[in-house]
Amino acid sequence: MKKLIQNTVDRLNQILLGKDEQVRLSLCCVLARGHLLIEDIPGMGKTTLSHALAQTLGLTYQRIQFTSDLLPADILGYSLFERDTGTLRFHAGPIFAQVILADEINRASPRTQSALLEAMEERQVTIEGETRPLPSPFFVIATQNPLEQGGTFPLPESQLDRFLMRLNLGYPTAEAERQLLEGIDRRVLLDELAAELNPDTVQTLQAGVDRITTSGALLDYVQRILAYTRQSSDIHHGLSPRAGLGLVRAARAWAMMDGRHHVLPEDVQAVLPYVVEHRLQRREGQAPLAPELLEKVAVIA
Repeated sequence: MKKLIQNTVDRLNQILLGKDEQVRLSLCCVLARGHLLIEDIPGMGKTTLSHALAQTLGLTYQRIQFTSDLLPADILGYSLFERDTGTLRFHAGPIFAQVILADEINRASPRTQSALLEAMEERQVTIEGETRPLPSPFFVIATQNPLEQGGTFPLPESQLDRFLMRLNLGYPTAEAERQLLEGIDRRVLLDELAAELNPDTVQTLQAGVDRITTSGALLDYVQRILAYTRQSSDIHHGLSPRAGLGLVRAARAWAMMDGRHHVLPEDVQAVLPYVVEHRLQRREGQAPLAPELLEKVAVIA
């Protein structure tokens, strides 16, 4: 299983140069059945990463460009009256794919953003009173521009909490950028990218994450982290139970990617910044909190 996962990482690294950590975190998010939020300026490879993930995992892919005039029906679908049959026929929206790229999600209105809430939490959508299941596996990658850029709407806490992880890609290293400048266009490489996995294999790996064990001492450590965020006077709102469950799932996935059948505190620490930072906010601003959590909440053997 470890070799299969490493082969997948290696294939993705052929497309995203110099971004091994972000590639591993993205795959970890998929294996943990989470959704991924990428915050960065345009042109950093967010779309390339989402498309490469879908192709490498052998999953269907749809990109939805979020704009100020986008409507929920443009995402979910709609029913249209057909004169020939005298009946309503449902036309599925792009949400009915296994990997969804919600591109520049914070350019759409809050009403349109909320169209994703049920899909992300329950893997289904309710349209005109009828509940329709989404494909499995189902994974949302959303990108958002920095909030200081014009024409953006901040994501509400209920939306942010549905993303298991948030990360940014950042500028490439000088070596990786030189390879990009000298090499083949990434779009050409994407077209030639072969699948390493398939939907059944992805679901098997996801099921494997559930079998990774967590000791009582490890769960005590996670609970101390959660309690610290809820008791600190510097934090608006502490981590939710959903965040705690997500932290454990992500740590299990990270452990499995490392070829282990049990979670270590180091696994929790590896994924902690990406699971909690977008959920927590200091009263005086957006200072990083993960380093403080790791410093203040000690591992007790």
